[in-house]
Amino acid sequence: MRVVSRHFAARQLLLTLVIAAALPAFSQTAVPSAPPRSSSRPYTGDLSIFDYPDRDKKLQIDRVMDLLGIQPGKNVADIGAGSGWFTERASKRVGPTGAVLAEDINPIAIETIGKRVISDKLTNVRTVLGQPDDPLLPPGSVNAVLLLKVYHEIAHPVDFMKKLRPALRQGAKIGIIDRNGNGANHGLDHGVVEKEMGEAGFRLSATYDFTKADGQDYFLIFEAK
Repeated sequence: MRVVSRHFAARQLLLTLVIAAALPAFSQTAVPSAPPRSSSRPYTGDLSIFDYPDRDKKLQIDRVMDLLGIQPGKNVADIGAGSGWFTERASKRVGPTGAVLAEDINPIAIETIGKRVISDKLTNVRTVLGQPDDPLLPPGSVNAVLLLKVYHEIAHPVDFMKKLRPALRQGAKIGIIDRNGNGANHGLDHGVVEKEMGEAGFRLSATYDFTKADGQDYFLIFEAK
């Protein structure tokens, strides 16, 4: 009986080891990774639509710049600058001792801003042709960043914002103006934005709803954790 018992115990031990070895592989494949959220196709149409006459008033852009600490001598990044509408206003606000980095992934937008720089004599503006997952801003280059109705177009926002972080100076603020939506309809719920920004290493420091005052738009300010 002792021989049979030892044989049985050995078989049980072998079976236990086989099952234990198989479990990690099973657990790794049993839980699929979450698919990326939807994003909107980056705008490539007529850039002049961003220069409608009362946009300053609707967005209260001077108040936005006040809250982001955009003042003379500061360096600002306009991410997804488009026609350069905000670039021009930030340029005038920071003055000759400050600078504006106008970033966009659309070469036509970069060309348009370049022409605006010449025609409006914006001597403190530099254009940057970025990449979908990397704004390509120089390290330690900016005190404030604004993403004006562009965050919902970023397909991999956590990666993008992590690559933006080295460009931020101490105490820099990131402003995101967007509207609630599902990602694919040119908007993204602000709760999703807060979650993604948290994963990228930023904390929400302020929330406002005065831009456009349509009940859908929001203005969020983030700082590095």
